[in-house]
Amino acid sequence: MKSGSAAVVGSVVASQFPLSANAYYSTDDVIRVGLIGCGGRGTGAASQALQTDQNVKLVAMADAFRDRLDDSYTNLTNPEADFSEKIAGRIDVPEENKFVGFDAYKEVISRCDVVLIATPPGFRPEHFQAAVAADKHVFMEKPVATDAAGVRKVLAAAEQAKAKQLNVVVGLQRHYQTVYREWMERMHGGMIGDLVTARVYWNSGGVWVRDRASLEEKAGRSLTEMEYQMRNWYYFNWLCGDHIVEQHIHNLDVGNWAFQDLPVRAQGQGGRLVRTGKDHGEIFDHHYVEYEYADGRRMISQCRHMPNCANRVSEAFHGTNGSAPQPGQLVSPSGYSLYNHNSRNDPNPYQVEHDELFAAIAAGEFAYADAENGANATMTAILGRMATYSGQTVEWDAALASERSIMPQTLAWDADPPVMPDADGYYPIPEPGVTQVL
Repeated sequence: MKSGSAAVVGSVVASQFPLSANAYYSTDDVIRVGLIGCGGRGTGAASQALQTDQNVKLVAMADAFRDRLDDSYTNLTNPEADFSEKIAGRIDVPEENKFVGFDAYKEVISRCDVVLIATPPGFRPEHFQAAVAADKHVFMEKPVATDAAGVRKVLAAAEQAKAKQLNVVVGLQRHYQTVYREWMERMHGGMIGDLVTARVYWNSGGVWVRDRASLEEKAGRSLTEMEYQMRNWYYFNWLCGDHIVEQHIHNLDVGNWAFQDLPVRAQGQGGRLVRTGKDHGEIFDHHYVEYEYADGRRMISQCRHMPNCANRVSEAFHGTNGSAPQPGQLVSPSGYSLYNHNSRNDPNPYQVEHDELFAAIAAGEFAYADAENGANATMTAILGRMATYSGQTVEWDAALASERSIMPQTLAWDADPPVMPDADGYYPIPEPGVTQVL
């Protein structure tokens, strides 16, 4: 798995593979798209897919909650939206093609050529596996799993997708961003010598939180624990993976991309200092991790969710003959500028990833196989979480082989999720030195 991940960019030369019986063909030239997961990111992905140059049509939608599906449909069909003219006539989702519930994804997959997977991360391994089994091309958001068992499932499905020549793009959009592509090309070309150290950051004030009282007031009733956690999914590991997995994966992925390798172990520390309320579930609000690679190189990682602090979402690298202080910049040891990218006219990478995916599908080409890299980037983040939660040095091989699943045994509205609140409504918090992660 590690050697196969060295080419982390995610593109595959089509000529390396024979023509596929599962390549996209259509008698009416329409690429039928189905959306699974109708939150903000899913709605955004659908709008970007519909803005591509190909003859694309959204034909089916699914979500666990009907109101989320309805909100997404309303936003996509809003005549006042910035993208309304670009996607006019490209939405054809009748009532019978709107599906709700835990199994709704199956109905969408059966009705489309391309599946957009934007559910909370914990569900993505199962949905991706089903899409590949049904011979569908896929756009899947990151991260692609929340535990090692999910990562292994995605890796297995990724191999099947390659064998079937199904295009897969994962929403690690820096791989489709001009400044990163050109930055990496120059670093890999040796402009600052051999890379020896990486520093990666996602330090911010945090994201939304949905408190139980407001959710129940809106619903007009009490919510089951399963309903509440899925409404407030960012704060429960089986759904989100913690913010080191859900957000910081972008920066960790860039570090692996630059090093063209995966770490062999990690150690670090983290905890909860600010985001400590009941509705902040079980996740930490800060992580600091040192990743070690087989040749001794290190990637130093910081991610934090604390308001009113110094923020930084970026990456930097040090080489034997210079440094890369931020994306698009390279400088000599004396501080002389070797490269400074002007991003003013660069295209939107969120749009580029869909433009390139749908162009390949329409042309009948197998050009994108991002799932393996998405799984390895996800596992890198999970390795960091394991290190901070346990307080131990965790080896990559042991982490990836772990049989400790954090997913529910049963998916039902009246079933208990893997973590439950105590009598006061608080959730158990990982305790370094005590918590077992393998």
